[in-house]
Amino acid sequence: MKASQFFISTLKEAPADAEVVSHQLMTRAGMIKKLGAGIYSYMPMGLRVIQKVESIVREEMNRAGAVELTMPVVQPAELWQETGRFDKMGPELLRIKDRHGRDYVVQPTSEEVVTDIARQELRSHKQLPKNFYQIQTKFRDERRPRFGLMRGREFIMKDAYSFDRDEAAAKASYQVMAAAYRRIFDRFGLRYRAVAADSGAIGGDLSEEFQVIAATGEDAIVYCPTSDYAANMEKAEALMPAGPRATAANPMVKTPTPGKSTCADVAELLGVPLATTVKSLVLATDTLNEAGEIVKSQVWLLLLRGDHDMNEVKVGKVPGLDAGFRFATVSEIEAHFGCKPGYLGPIGLKLPVKLVVDREVAVMADWICGANQPDFHMTGVNWGRDLPEPELVADLRNVVEGDASPDGQGALAIERGIEVGHVFYLGTKYSKAMGATFLGEDGKPAPFEMGCYGIGITRLPAAAIEQNHDERGIIWPDAIAPFTVVICPIGMDRSPEVKAAAEQLHEQLVAAGVDVLLDDRGERPGAMFADWELIGVPHRVTIGDRGIKEGQIEYQHRRDAAATKVATAEVLDFLKGRIAA
Repeated sequence: MKASQFFISTLKEAPADAEVVSHQLMTRAGMIKKLGAGIYSYMPMGLRVIQKVESIVREEMNRAGAVELTMPVVQPAELWQETGRFDKMGPELLRIKDRHGRDYVVQPTSEEVVTDIARQELRSHKQLPKNFYQIQTKFRDERRPRFGLMRGREFIMKDAYSFDRDEAAAKASYQVMAAAYRRIFDRFGLRYRAVAADSGAIGGDLSEEFQVIAATGEDAIVYCPTSDYAANMEKAEALMPAGPRATAANPMVKTPTPGKSTCADVAELLGVPLATTVKSLVLATDTLNEAGEIVKSQVWLLLLRGDHDMNEVKVGKVPGLDAGFRFATVSEIEAHFGCKPGYLGPIGLKLPVKLVVDREVAVMADWICGANQPDFHMTGVNWGRDLPEPELVADLRNVVEGDASPDGQGALAIERGIEVGHVFYLGTKYSKAMGATFLGEDGKPAPFEMGCYGIGITRLPAAAIEQNHDERGIIWPDAIAPFTVVICPIGMDRSPEVKAAAEQLHEQLVAAGVDVLLDDRGERPGAMFADWELIGVPHRVTIGDRGIKEGQIEYQHRRDAAATKVATAEVLDFLKGRIAA
């Protein structure tokens, strides 16, 4: 490929709305062009990256035995109504009507459509297992689309769906996909972690996220540096503290804390560690009648250490809270505690509440909590003496760095990541809802056991840039770079010798199967180099008159601080070696 035949459009400045590095650099490098909020055109340079990502994904999915198809972007609402997701999914699901007033959706994912295909086409256990996948445009109507391709509304995703006869076979299919995903992400050349993820309302333990490690990542990844343990923050377990509870050493005292309504302010006022304080979080659950009206509400009090944060996913697994909860209203709080938020605690309640205590709080002694009176807190509070031993103790919090690893192999560490893939065992959630069955060996119908597996095709290049960039621009791994090698001839339009040498090397690299671009635009060296450093092509060859006379060319990897001189006769083998490495 020659630059004069291609389309190169770089910018010196990023648009004002580009908040993160990937958005800034993809726009400046001419890879994407904004059309509307969260909607982008993939320009030729960016499309080459996307196509390379797709190619790797397609090769490994085919290798794993998955079968490619394509499902419609616009889907009839009737299928989504069968599973209840037409109403439950919320405003992220874009709903439209055709000219006849019939309801449709613009697909954010395709569980319903693929399950409809399976119930029509897969009739016997002899046709199983089967895994269908597509690489297709999706749309999710994000409330605040931002960060370019990191959180856009329209995007490309690879989504796959497995169908099996029983749970054991489905879990085997899951493991095949989990292994395929590791091969895919290894080939991308990015630092990533496969982390255990929460399965949500579907249940089960088979769910993994694939996270590209990046300091700007939205997700917190928890891992143990001395073992293979890794999980996302929602999933990571905070173990019960070791050892018995300390003996009470102080009397319980109602202590003035004027104007200090947070644990941090109280700890500072009293000159004690924040870890000696306990925060009170008040939730409520509602009982509804058939008309969906609230007929009864139950107020819950959760106690967490003052320096810990509540994990809503873990709270949602507590018996009684697992059917759904909300934060209590001010009127509910005042009715039960006789006080507004800021000074709440478990002692001296006006009305009874359901108490849930975090594991860490359950073993604390001489702790501090609100006194249910403005400007006062209780100090020296102890279980068994000042209030009954907690009946319901649960893991309610986010883990923190230094917590014990759940596998017992060391202490936890935390880093940031960007989710680019997810593998998920679904079970019969969709097959039962849609009556999708096959005839088993006993001749009886049974619902398919399913799994689903996604990769954010257009999100992945953005994640790669967040991980690989410097002050000059993008640094692509070879596997997904728009071009592997760029040839930069100096004065090609003025020197026949430079032109001939550049074109000869270009032809040799093309013949060798190398993805190469010859920059024949006649740009000044500084401008030409700046473009390719911004775009991030990993291997650059510079050819000039002086080098030709000396029998040398200059090679520089995008990460190298300086160029390396290579004999002209050896450059082809040298490049092949560097690319292979």
